[in-house]
Amino acid sequence: MRTPLAQAFDTWIRDDFRDMNTRLEELYFSGEHPERVTGVGDDIKQQLVDEGREYIVQLLQEGNTDEGFDHGFDLLGNVGFYMAACRRHGITDPAVEHRSPLTEASALAMQLGASLGAIPRFASAHLETHNRAINGVYKSFTSLPDERIFLDYNTRGVFAYIRAAEALLHILPLGISHPVSLDLLRVAKVALEDVFDSNRELFQALDTERFFYCIRPYYKPHRVGLHEYRGANAGDFAGINVIDLLLGLCRADDPYYSQLLVDKFLFMRPEDQLVLRDCMRRKSLLASFLEELQPHGQTPWFRRNVAAFLEVCEMHGQVAQQHHQQLVEKFIVAPARDAGLENQQDLSASGPPLPVLLKGLRTLCDLRSAADRTDIPSRFPDIQRLRNMLENGT
Repeated sequence: MRTPLAQAFDTWIRDDFRDMNTRLEELYFSGEHPERVTGVGDDIKQQLVDEGREYIVQLLQEGNTDEGFDHGFDLLGNVGFYMAACRRHGITDPAVEHRSPLTEASALAMQLGASLGAIPRFASAHLETHNRAINGVYKSFTSLPDERIFLDYNTRGVFAYIRAAEALLHILPLGISHPVSLDLLRVAKVALEDVFDSNRELFQALDTERFFYCIRPYYKPHRVGLHEYRGANAGDFAGINVIDLLLGLCRADDPYYSQLLVDKFLFMRPEDQLVLRDCMRRKSLLASFLEELQPHGQTPWFRRNVAAFLEVCEMHGQVAQQHHQQLVEKFIVAPARDAGLENQQDLSASGPPLPVLLKGLRTLCDLRSAADRTDIPSRFPDIQRLRNMLENGT
C-alpha cells in the first residue's frame, strides 16, 4: 500500500492540480494570443508551485522508495506531472536555465527514476496504459474534454498495437509455416485496423486549436536537475517497435532506427525494455519468408501465409501514413503555420525544430511503409519480390 502522504499527493494531482491547470488553460485560450502565458494567472501558478512543493518536500523526507515498483512508478508520474505543468506555464524554461529551479521535485524524480530504471519525468504510460481510473475518472493535466478525447483514443490505439505485437511474437516459436501462424497474422491485421479506426475517430473528434494550445504544451521538454529530457511521446512503448522489427520493415542495425530505440528505452517501463531488447536479436518474419521463397514459394502454406503477412505490412504502413499525413499535419504543422510559430524552438515534444522533426518522422513513416526510396534502407525491393511471387509465380 502507498503511504498516506503519497496518497494525499495523488489526490491533489487528481483534483486541485487538475483544476488549477484547467483554470489557467481557460485564461490562456480566451486571450488574443493563446500561446502567451507570461503574466497570465500568476496567482494560480504560484499556488500550484507552492502546494506541489509542500507535498514533494515531505515525500523526500519520508524516503518513499520501498513500496514496490507499481507505487514507485505511480509516484514518479505524479512528480512528473507537476514538473511538466510548471514547464507548460512558463515557471521553468530549459532555454534559460542550467538546472531546474524545482530542486526538491528534481531530487525526488531522479531518486525514483534511478531506482525504477525509468526516465525521471512522466512517461506516456503514466497517462495511458498505467493510469488507474477512480470512479471512472483517470488522471489528466486538465478537465478539458479534448484532453480526455486525446487520451481515450491514444490509449485505445496503444493497446491495439500491443495486441498486434503479441500476435507476431507468438509466431516466433511456431515458425512461419505453422497453420496457426496464419491465424496470428490475421489477428495482427485486425489489431492494426483497430489502430487505424481509432486514429480516424480521434482526428474527427479532437479540436485542433484546443490540442495545439492547451494539450500539446504539457509534453514539452524540461530539465530534471541539470539534464534536459524530451517530452513523452505516444509511441513510447515496445509494441510499435516490436511490429517494426518482427515484420522486418525496420532493422536494429540501421543507425537511424537504432538511435531511435536508444533514445526511447528509458521512456518505457522496464518490462517493455526487456521485450524490445529481446526482439532486436530475433530474425524477422520478412527474412524468414525470403529464405523460404525459392524452395517453397509455390506451396499452399507459403502462399497463404505470405499473403497474410503482406496484408499486415500494408496495414502497418497505412497507419504510419495516416499518422504522418493527418495527425502531424492537422494538429501540429497547420496550426503552427497559421499562428506563425513554425520556428518556435520548443514546439515539439522531441525538442528539435519542426522542420528537423518532420524530416525524421517522414523517414520513419517511409520505413514502416516500405516506400520506394533508395536513400534509406527501405524494404521495398524485398516486399516487391514477395508480391511478384504471389501475382506472377516468380
